[in-house]
Amino acid sequence: MVFGKLFQGLKKTREKLASSLRSLFGRRKLDEAFLDELEQVLFTADLGKTGIALVEEIKEAYRKKEISDTDAVFEWLRRGLTQRLQGCGGSIARAEKGPTVVMVCGVNGSGKTTSIAKLARHLQKQNLKVMLAAADTFRAAAVEQLGIWAQRLQVPIVRKETGADPAAVAYDAADQAVRAGVDVLIVDTAGRLHTQKHLMQELEKIRKVLERHIKGAPHETLLVLDATTGQNALVQAREFSQVAAVSGLVLAKLDGTAKGGAVFGIREQMNLPVKFVGVGEKIDDLEVFDPQGFVDAVLSREDLETAKS
Repeated sequence: MVFGKLFQGLKKTREKLASSLRSLFGRRKLDEAFLDELEQVLFTADLGKTGIALVEEIKEAYRKKEISDTDAVFEWLRRGLTQRLQGCGGSIARAEKGPTVVMVCGVNGSGKTTSIAKLARHLQKQNLKVMLAAADTFRAAAVEQLGIWAQRLQVPIVRKETGADPAAVAYDAADQAVRAGVDVLIVDTAGRLHTQKHLMQELEKIRKVLERHIKGAPHETLLVLDATTGQNALVQAREFSQVAAVSGLVLAKLDGTAKGGAVFGIREQMNLPVKFVGVGEKIDDLEVFDPQGFVDAVLSREDLETAKS
């Protein structure tokens, strides 16, 4: 059994999936009808096309007599889901020299600002010196909220008045980060998908300003997605990937949803690694994504044993 925040954070997703799997795996023989029902269970658990593709693989193995019982199906599921998450997790990219710059984007309401604060705290726990830049200047509340978090975390923040040029904030932040010897500069960016052309121009301008000041910046561009939106998060991922060179994902609010299965579809269809997951409301509730731990927390072996008892 997997313990810890990730296991607790995935409680709703696990319960949604487990309740269906218990009735399916409990005292049932393996046949085509079983596999058809399994496909429906995985689809409704927000695994979407990933679940369908995986069951098709299992069906093929069943027809070839490579698997003959439900235990083997369960293990095939676990193995297949884990394989589809390979390449996720890990630490953020780091600059060879000078400050590492992490640019963060995502729509308003996705949990972007809170995720930035949690990321800052995560880096602080590694004894890294962090600075924040409030370059989402369109919304006064975004700048104010980030300022409150900066104060709580006791980290410096660079900000300007509402409506200021986001690139100007990035310019000042990069300059101050270099002079202050900061380890990581986290830059908050536009929290809205207005016209894609406008957003692309804005993000590109910020990117160029950062790169002029700090070699290779931004070294990581993270997109924050709201896990409670399920498969709709995939739509946001596609849209932002068209306007920003997104290098990794942060899945926020995972603890508040039964739609955690959407991670598989996002990973498979976008080929973007999930780097972090938000598993609670507290400042320390950000976890480095662990593929095996995620599958263990969603598809618990104990659920199978319970179903068969």
